[in-house]
Amino acid sequence: MEERRVDLRIPNPERSKEGKRTTGILHRFNAADPLSVEYQELMKELFTGGFWEKSKVVAPFYANLAADIHIGKNVVIMPYCKCMSAGNIYIEDNVRIALNTSILTNNHDFYERDVLTVKDVRICKNAWNGAGVTILPGVTIGENAIVGAASVATKDVAPNTVVAGNPAKVIRELDGERFKEE
Repeated sequence: MEERRVDLRIPNPERSKEGKRTTGILHRFNAADPLSVEYQELMKELFTGGFWEKSKVVAPFYANLAADIHIGKNVVIMPYCKCMSAGNIYIEDNVRIALNTSILTNNHDFYERDVLTVKDVRICKNAWNGAGVTILPGVTIGENAIVGAASVATKDVAPNTVVAGNPAKVIRELDGERFKEE
């Protein structure tokens, strides 16, 4: 993924407006009854980059710029997911994201701390991220891949593999032919 740089010392009214919009909606979303119509409406209002029916985000949830998060069909995101979304986060169809996952698209420049280095993150179709996973900027989690609990994905995860550890390493190959198409 291509790296972009964001200088936080330079005012960006659009970014500021989206940050305030995200914060306001998240405050209401995280306090709403998850079985209410309001909760469902707030989910759709929050993710303006795309949010398909049959997808579910369970509060509490955190993001700094929700418009940069794109959620496919039949996605489940469990509580305490944190998205540092200065870059785009693409979550494709049928993805499962377990409790306490962190998805990071940005970091600070090593020498200029007011500059963010930004790379998009993609979680491909039918991937599963276990509890406590951290996904670092620029990483793609391949189709059908599994990232084991408490793992740190520091580089791309190939399709049809299981990775675990810090940094995450391949521990098993999966038979891609066994996955059902929906």
